[in-house]
Amino acid sequence: MPNAQPSKHGLNKNLIILHFTVFIWGFTGILGKLISISAEHLVWYRVLIAVSTLFLYFKISKTAIKVSSRTFLQLFFTGALVGGHWFLFFAAIKLSTVSVTLVCLSSLTLFTAVFEPLINKAKISKLEILAGLLIITGIVLIFKFETQYKLGIITGLASACLASLFSIINSKQVKRLEAPIIAFYELIGAFFWLSLFILFTSGFKNFVVPQSTDLAYLIILGTICTSVAYVAGVSVMRELSAFKVALITNLEPVYGILMAFVFFGDLHTMTLGFWIGALIILSTIFLFPVAKKQLHKYRSR
Repeated sequence: MPNAQPSKHGLNKNLIILHFTVFIWGFTGILGKLISISAEHLVWYRVLIAVSTLFLYFKISKTAIKVSSRTFLQLFFTGALVGGHWFLFFAAIKLSTVSVTLVCLSSLTLFTAVFEPLINKAKISKLEILAGLLIITGIVLIFKFETQYKLGIITGLASACLASLFSIINSKQVKRLEAPIIAFYELIGAFFWLSLFILFTSGFKNFVVPQSTDLAYLIILGTICTSVAYVAGVSVMRELSAFKVALITNLEPVYGILMAFVFFGDLHTMTLGFWIGALIILSTIFLFPVAKKQLHKYRSR
């Protein structure tokens, strides 16, 4: 498929979709805290519901979903990164707080600034690296002052690393495949690898059947926050780079922390160091586009 120059209208539309998607992702942390079952069981049910929802959509819409063996394997193995990211994300929430985990996810920007040019064999942007380092500085401040959440922070950073990798892969896949197809096969892969992980660790004999409240939350998580949001998040990459998606995704902590305050009063448990770190991260997100625009004007003189 030839790469056409995206229109301004197309970019604005995709930015709106992405912001809405990030808002939905911000809510996943709340659901992760509300659901009582363990992280691996939570993600297993989440992926199962999401795959079932997409399959039902394909059946109703009579969408052809056949892909080549090579494409299937690529998406299937990418699913391991997706499943790993979600497992570590919810594990980090249970090891720390929603707010701490969401801020750690902001390291996605630095990981993408490094990984994207390496994978695409392009020149590394110094401005993107600077933005990533500023975000890491914010995370270090949070890490220094929130030492009781050390394991949760490390888990959250590992989750962000995996998210960066599969986002970059998807930014290439979406140029030749429809987003729902990508999501469907990657979620099948995530389901398989997660099932394998559970089989060789806790085992399915100790598997937890969710109670009615947990089941309701899981349905919301699996449908709206996963199948719908994941497809939307992949689709915008036709016109937005993986780094730009990663940068905007860093607004997830804003939405998530505000919702955590509404649901859990999380703001009262955060130290001054947390807020200084969070301020650095959010300032970088908002100022990066301005700095990039000014740098472009300077170089055009």
